[in-house]
Amino acid sequence: MQENYNVLFLGISNSTRSIMGESILNHKGSSNFTGYSAGSYPKERVHPAALRQIKIAKLPTTNLHPKSWHEFAKVSAPHLDFVFTICDSAPGELCPVWPGQPITGHWSVPDPASVEGSPEEIDRAFLDTFTILERRISLFLCLPLSSLDELAIKNEIAEIGQVGRPTSVLR
Repeated sequence: MQENYNVLFLGISNSTRSIMGESILNHKGSSNFTGYSAGSYPKERVHPAALRQIKIAKLPTTNLHPKSWHEFAKVSAPHLDFVFTICDSAPGELCPVWPGQPITGHWSVPDPASVEGSPEEIDRAFLDTFTILERRISLFLCLPLSSLDELAIKNEIAEIGQVGRPTSVLR
């Protein structure tokens, strides 16, 4: 059984959802998983509301910064075991070929940065996105990876990607 798995969360701007995914996985799965994030068109900095949500959850924010997916396609990059696209439009986008052929999955997660409204409504959108990612990552971490074959893992990941958006969240 492999002892550590590398997981890449891939978005477009790598400033919100993928950054949240990286942070959550590195906290919850730290004993067996290392999370990374990247984007096809990374922004210059992490969205302030995403950082605020990560801090509210008491997760570290050091070293969180947008990165291009090209960094993970290099020979010197960490070997990737899983790549999750998390944007609503990602299934139709071209993605690079990853060295080592990691298992890939798509988790469609609404972009909270596109929400317009009151500060409370925007904060709620970021909380909802964080909660969706936290639930999916928790389910992913429960998979018995050592006893599943690659096809079964792909099917389980696809099912995790179908987890619905929360209607209410209690904190």
